Amino acid sequence: MKVLYSCLSKSWGGMEMFTLTAVQQLLKNNISVELLCINESRIHIEANNLGIIIHTINNVGYFHPISILSTASVIKNGKFDLIHTQASKDLWIIVPALNLLNSKIPLFLTKQLNSFIVKKDVIHKTLYNRVTKIFAISNAVKKNVLDTCPVSVDKVELLHNGIDVSRFNPEKANRKKVRDEFEVGEDELLIGMMARFSPGKGHEEFIEAAKILSDKYKNLKFVIVGEASRGEDEYANKIKKLAIEKELININFAGFRSDTPNVLSAMDIFVFPSHSEAFGIALAEALAMGVPSVCSDEEGVLDIAIDGETSLLFKTKNSLDLAEKIEVLVKNKELRNSFSEHSRLRALKFFDINILTDKVINVYKSLV
Repeated sequence: MKVLYSCLSKSWGGMEMFTLTAVQQLLKNNISVELLCINESRIHIEANNLGIIIHTINNVGYFHPISILSTASVIKNGKFDLIHTQASKDLWIIVPALNLLNSKIPLFLTKQLNSFIVKKDVIHKTLYNRVTKIFAISNAVKKNVLDTCPVSVDKVELLHNGIDVSRFNPEKANRKKVRDEFEVGEDELLIGMMARFSPGKGHEEFIEAAKILSDKYKNLKFVIVGEASRGEDEYANKIKKLAIEKELININFAGFRSDTPNVLSAMDIFVFPSHSEAFGIALAEALAMGVPSVCSDEEGVLDIAIDGETSLLFKTKNSLDLAEKIEVLVKNKELRNSFSEHSRLRALKFFDINILTDKVINVYKSLV
C-alpha cells in the first residue's frame, strides 16, 4: 500500500507534530508513505531530518492553480493507493487535483480542529463529497463536523490522536536530570504547562495562579515549556513580561524541548489551562507519563482527563479556581499518587499509538 500524506501548514504545533508521528507509524507498519507539505515550512524541515520522502508546493490557499497542477503531478507520478490529509484546508488543493486527473482513489481527512463556520454551500459540498472517510480526534470535533460540514454520520469516525506509550513511559524517563537542570530541590514541587505561545492556551491564567500559590507556599516552582509559532513572538513577550510584573522569580521559561518525556517526568503537577481544545496531545502525553493534572473543563479535554480520577477540572479562564484546584494536589500527595496511577492506565487503554494506527490501517484496507 502506498499513501500520500498531506499537511499544507506553515505553522508548528500539535497538528503538524502529529502528522509526522502518524507518517512514522505507518512506515513502521511497512506502508509506503510520502509527505506533501509547503516548501521550507517547519514540517518540511522536520520531515527532512527524519528521512521522510517529501513533495513540496510553494503556495497554498483556497484556490491556487499552480499548486493544484503541482499536486496533480505528484499524485499521477506517485501512483498512490490513497491520500490522507490532516488539514481540511488542504482539500482546496487536493480535490481539484484529483478531479483534474479523474482519479477515484480514496481520500481521508483527519479533523484536528473545530470549525466556527458552517460549510454547507455548494462548493464545500463538492469538496466534502470527494472525501471517503473523516476521522474526528474527539467527540467534540465529531459533533462539530456533523454540525458544520455537509457530511453524513456514517462518513465520520471517532479516532483519537495517539501517543507512543513506550517513549512516554515514566519508567524510562530521567526525572532527576531535568529537575537538577531547573534547580528544583527534593522538597520542592514543580508545576508546569506545555503549549506553544498562542492566545487561548491559558498562559495568563497559569501565571496568575502561580502568583497566588507562590504567595502561600515557598516550596513551589513553575515551568512553561514551548515556543512562539509563526507571528506569535509578541504574545510570548507579553506573557514573559506578565511574569516579571507579578514578580515571579520561581518560574522558568524553558522554550522548546525535544526531551518531552523527561520534562514531564520532572513535573509533580501538569496544568492544561487551554480555553478551547479539540483534543490536547500534551495532556495525553502527561497522562502517559503518570503526571497528575489540573485541566480546564473544555469539551476536548473531557475525552482525555477524568475529573477526580486522573485530574481536577477547573472553570476555564478562571485563574482563582485554577489556583484552588492546584492547591488541592499540592496539599495531598496521596491524591497525586492515585491520579498518577490512573493516568498511566488510561493512556495505555485509550491513547496507545500502536492500537490507533492499527485501526487506521484496517479502515484503509477496507476502503482501498
